[in-house]
Amino acid sequence: MKISAHIHQRILIKNWLITLVILSLLIGLAWLSRLYSTQIDLTTNANNTLSEASQKILTTLPETITVTAYIRESHLQKQIAQLLNRYRRFKENIDFSFINPDSVPEKTRELNIGPQGAIVIEYQGRSEKLMFLDESSLSNALLQLANTNERWITFITGHGERSPAGQANFDLGLFGKQLEQHKIKAQTINLAQISSIPDNSSLLILASPAVALLSGELSIISDYIEQGGNLLLLTDPDNQHLNTIEQQLGIHKLPGTIVDSSSGLYGIDDPTFVLVSEYTRHPVTVNFNSITVFPVAVALESDEEGNFKTEAIISSVLRSWTETGKISGKIRFDPDSKEREGPLTIAYALTRDFSDKNQQRIVVMGDGDFLSNAYLGNVGNSELGFRLINWLTHNDQFIEIPVKVSTGKSLELTLTSIAIIGVGFLFILPLMLLMTGFIIWRRRKRR
Repeated sequence: MKISAHIHQRILIKNWLITLVILSLLIGLAWLSRLYSTQIDLTTNANNTLSEASQKILTTLPETITVTAYIRESHLQKQIAQLLNRYRRFKENIDFSFINPDSVPEKTRELNIGPQGAIVIEYQGRSEKLMFLDESSLSNALLQLANTNERWITFITGHGERSPAGQANFDLGLFGKQLEQHKIKAQTINLAQISSIPDNSSLLILASPAVALLSGELSIISDYIEQGGNLLLLTDPDNQHLNTIEQQLGIHKLPGTIVDSSSGLYGIDDPTFVLVSEYTRHPVTVNFNSITVFPVAVALESDEEGNFKTEAIISSVLRSWTETGKISGKIRFDPDSKEREGPLTIAYALTRDFSDKNQQRIVVMGDGDFLSNAYLGNVGNSELGFRLINWLTHNDQFIEIPVKVSTGKSLELTLTSIAIIGVGFLFILPLMLLMTGFIIWRRRKRR
């Protein structure tokens, strides 16, 4: 069939129109994609999408959230940026930046940032500092910042206790300042002057008294415990001034000081520094991944029968023991003495249910130094302190965002399957290739 010039012109115009429509459609889709974005998470466990709990938290934070990562490594910066971009899909006004800690030494010292770096989240003048970042830790930090209610906790004073306003190395002044930034008000009382615990206090803290408490003061604290009050008890080796309260709680100290033979692996020469990196599953420690340091800790033991449900939440490593002798030079475990081998309990969480009030919560710690000014900045000590305070004050809205676990990343094969695959690739597949090549060669030769 012969195509005339007129038909040829019509076909050409038609082709140009089709091309123009396709280009216009592509340009329109590209323009719409800049205005509206949509994403589909095809992973089996929706690992690239925020959980509903995290999305709900973002709706309670209308103002701008500022995230500053004091990180040196570029690969960590990429991982942090990927995580923050997930949050920005649901909240655009999240500003984040990366700063090399070496370039701002004064700011680094002010924020007490160690060589491993840190991430600081700020919202409406309040801030949270994280040593490890994932969806669980970041969402919990945002939940902390969303809470504007003031809480009151009470420290007992008058017996040489660690003060939340003190500046000495053994005091808790730095932790007290951090508490205030989180709208947790720390008040101090002397029971010799005020014969009752304030009604507005949600937690009582006894931090390693240096001298004995009066019998009347012990009676007030004992009544407070019997009535269901929450308590944080910080003690140390050879501190006998809290024995009466410890007996009431069904807790007693073992002789000696815990020594950790594995501390040298972290460059610490003093064996009395106990390092903990694994924790019992408990609301205080769930998804807690940071190392905590406990200088000069005493081992605790719980009575089998008591009024409280008792759980060990922090323990030393297997290569530890209670040293009852002088700690100098080379020391070793003496099985013929009163010394005990690890793991040893450093902290107990005690709970008791009342029919007419909230669950009573008590924590007994065998070390009062871990929150002191001298050691608060050690890796996860500060975070552990806040976790303890939040749990003890019944701030259960600071729930742990569930960590998403990727599934199907491992392939398990039986020995038979491995053998079949090995023989197949090493012998059968090469023989099949040789036979195929030989057949093709014979056919071509016969032609």
